[in-house]
Amino acid sequence: MNRFLIAATLAVLAAAAAAQLGRRTRRQPVNSPSWHVPVQLQRGDFARPEAPWLVALFSSATCEACQAVWERTVILGSAEVVVQRLDASADRACHQRYRIDAVPLVLIADAQGVVRRHFLGPVNSADLWGALAELR
Repeated sequence: MNRFLIAATLAVLAAAAAAQLGRRTRRQPVNSPSWHVPVQLQRGDFARPEAPWLVALFSSATCEACQAVWERTVILGSAEVVVQRLDASADRACHQRYRIDAVPLVLIADAQGVVRRHFLGPVNSADLWGALAELR
C-alpha cells in the first residue's frame, strides 16, 4: 500500500510538472504581417490625371529594392500610361493619405483611380509588363 501511494504521488507530481512545462513552451500564434494597399486613388493627386492608366511607385530613399523597381517601372510610361514615383520623404502627404506602410509598392490604376493590380516588394519587368498588357 505504501508503494502504491508513493507511485501515485510521483505520477501526480510528474503530470503537474509536464503540464507546467507545456504551458511555458506553448507558442503563441504568429500573426502574419499585413500591409495596407489602397483600392482607390484620387487621380488628381498624381501627374497627368487625364491619362487612361497610372502606374504609381511608392518608394523610399532608404529602400534598397526601390531603385531597381523604379528602373523596371519607368519604362512603362507612354501617352496612355503615366508613371510616377512617390518618395516617402518628398511625398509624405501622399504616403500618409493612402496609408502606405511598406515599400516598394507599385499600383496600377485605371482612369477612375481604381487600383486594378498591385505589387508589394521587388517585382520583375515581365510581371509589370504582363499586368499592364492584361489590363489594357
